[in-house]
Amino acid sequence: MKITDSEILHARILIVDDQAANVALLEQMLHDAGYDNVTSTMNPLEVCALHRRNRYDLILLDLQMPGMDGFQVMAGLRTNDSDGYLPVLVITAQPGHKLRALQAGVRDFISKPFDLTEVKTRIRNTLEVRLLYKRLELHNHALEQAVQERTAELRESEARYRSLTELASDWYWEQDENGNFTKVSGPVLEMLGFRVDAFAADAVPVQDAGWNPAERAALQAAIAAREPFLDFVFSRVNPDGSEQKFQVSGEPLFGPACRFLGYRGIGLEITARK
Repeated sequence: MKITDSEILHARILIVDDQAANVALLEQMLHDAGYDNVTSTMNPLEVCALHRRNRYDLILLDLQMPGMDGFQVMAGLRTNDSDGYLPVLVITAQPGHKLRALQAGVRDFISKPFDLTEVKTRIRNTLEVRLLYKRLELHNHALEQAVQERTAELRESEARYRSLTELASDWYWEQDENGNFTKVSGPVLEMLGFRVDAFAADAVPVQDAGWNPAERAALQAAIAAREPFLDFVFSRVNPDGSEQKFQVSGEPLFGPACRFLGYRGIGLEITARK
């Protein structure tokens, strides 16, 4: 994630100083070093509005100015700066101001009188960090967008899956990790004649509906082993002696770290088909 020389030299820089000589010196130094996007102001009251409009990569800010000092400017920038990074390099001749400026969120210092070699080095280093921060922010935003899009795709896919399975079966069902049915669609109650959780491993049927105990035990064993089952056939004998047959398919659901979440599946009555 290296920042190129071209990116650094094209960075947006604002010089804020009430002394015209200081502004001219810094502008000339930056232009001579190859920076091509440098602007300046001698009015500290303009800084916040300028930064909102131009989103500077670096603000060279004098601390001692009439009307509004550099600390007041930084307070305003913190209020307006939405990216959480205050791109300020302060200019000061007062060593005692450095700690207060650090607490205000500045990134580095330029001391007066200027040492031009030191100034250029501090500007370049601060810009490199700032541009890396912006690139990381863009990457995180793109990653978040990709996650949101993928989540939407998965939800759409899940909706299509449910729609198709419901069309291809008599009922659709979902269980949680404890065997409780969390979703049932279709006329399953009318078909089976009792609540659907009678198939859960520890459930007690509403009534003795004549279910084949061996088949029910085999289905419960597959669920307990977290195994998928396809076209599992089970049957019951009705009070009038007639037999009904049903066919069910299910698959286990797992979350992060392979945590078991439950089952989902479909079922249909196959008595007439048989």
